[in-house]
Amino acid sequence: MSRISSKNQITIPVDVLREAGLKPGDEVDLHATPDGHIEIEPAHDVVSRFAGAMRPGTYPQNAARDLGYEWER
Repeated sequence: MSRISSKNQITIPVDVLREAGLKPGDEVDLHATPDGHIEIEPAHDVVSRFAGAMRPGTYPQNAARDLGYEWER
């Protein structure tokens, strides 16, 4: 059992973290459910989640390079 400290902090038992696949330093999202439970899940890295999601041909070849040239002007 864990207890909420005066600073609203809790300690999560190591075995629970291992079962969830979490480790110290991981970022997590917290959600309260309508029935009063709190869910903890790994934070989603938006860049990793959407990297490579665009279909080939969405942008012309070398579009990023050309934008870089515009920024240098």
